[in-house]
Amino acid sequence: MLLYVHVPFCVSKCRYCAFSSQVMDMDVLETWEQTVSAEAAHYGALLKKPSVETVYLGGGTPSLLPSWAFDRLMKSLRRNFTIPKDIEFTLEANPDSAVDKDLMHQWRSAGVNRISLGVQSMNEAELVMLGRPHGVADVLTAVQRLRAAGFANLSVDLIWGLPGQRLKQWMDTLKAAVRLGPEHISAYGLTLEEGTPMARIAEEGALVMPPEDEAAKMYVHGGDFLEEQGYLHYEISNFGRMGFSSRHNQGYWEGKDYLGLGPSAVSTLAGRRWQNPSDVAGYAALARSKGWGREAETLTPEVRARELLMLSLRTSKGVRLAEYRRLTGRDLATAEPKLMSALRQKELIRIKDGCLRLTRQGMLVSNLIIGRLLFPDGN
Repeated sequence: MLLYVHVPFCVSKCRYCAFSSQVMDMDVLETWEQTVSAEAAHYGALLKKPSVETVYLGGGTPSLLPSWAFDRLMKSLRRNFTIPKDIEFTLEANPDSAVDKDLMHQWRSAGVNRISLGVQSMNEAELVMLGRPHGVADVLTAVQRLRAAGFANLSVDLIWGLPGQRLKQWMDTLKAAVRLGPEHISAYGLTLEEGTPMARIAEEGALVMPPEDEAAKMYVHGGDFLEEQGYLHYEISNFGRMGFSSRHNQGYWEGKDYLGLGPSAVSTLAGRRWQNPSDVAGYAALARSKGWGREAETLTPEVRARELLMLSLRTSKGVRLAEYRRLTGRDLATAEPKLMSALRQKELIRIKDGCLRLTRQGMLVSNLIIGRLLFPDGN
């Protein structure tokens, strides 16, 4: 089982962000901490202190947690779950909040051994446009301090396809990120999420997004460059040096069970899925009513098969055709010969060793391909 904890606090709300987060408030922090502890105790008792394969503290900005709150959280997690030594234990941090050396040593002592650093861009103007609370100098300082604190597994998050961005600017950011020496790089295409300031500006016509062909070049050329630098392209948006793929995220893509604690967190256990309320007040109300998992969805074989296809095709391994056939009775390789032929001719897919995989060009249009594979008749 994978364990995820959502920490919904930030210095400020970025202009593109649709995640469950809010500006840090000490009273709300106290409520969050008490409720996470109650939720951990509930599932720890229900599942009889289960052993976890990975731990991931996401957000929000977990690196904002003050020492006392982090200490309470870790005591609660260890009291209710069996956390083996040396498993992958990730904490998300922003460059502006990865500054306290004592706090970094506290993370290390607690078992955190992987940091996911929210850099997003190595261009000052782009950081301002995104509403990020840090500058490029903060990134350099954060990386130096994290290394000095003993973190040997560092992941850097970046965003491509920004308003006004051209291929050269994206490649400059990638080159600067590689010079930081991270073991892992996540490179996500910008999505304009409904309700965010950036989406509203776009609706007003005040944002100039990169042309489609320019964005495609960013993805393809960026991927080629990272592989040349020794980063394996193991998932649509993720690149890692040998042995440094994210085990936690790979668990999601492989369909493993996971438990999510905190507001907005999703859980999938024993064929059932549920999600917590997105705000701290609603989350605390759920705790008071002892309604954990009450509104769970049962995952049907059809849903499981659909998710197997969607998640597997995100990865470089692709989908195992025999497994998909076992779940659905449908042979993807032969069920739609015209579609398969067209996808292969356009070099969007490869079928080898019993697996169907997307090429990098295929990953660029993965949603379209997956939709056609799931619903070949268009329904």
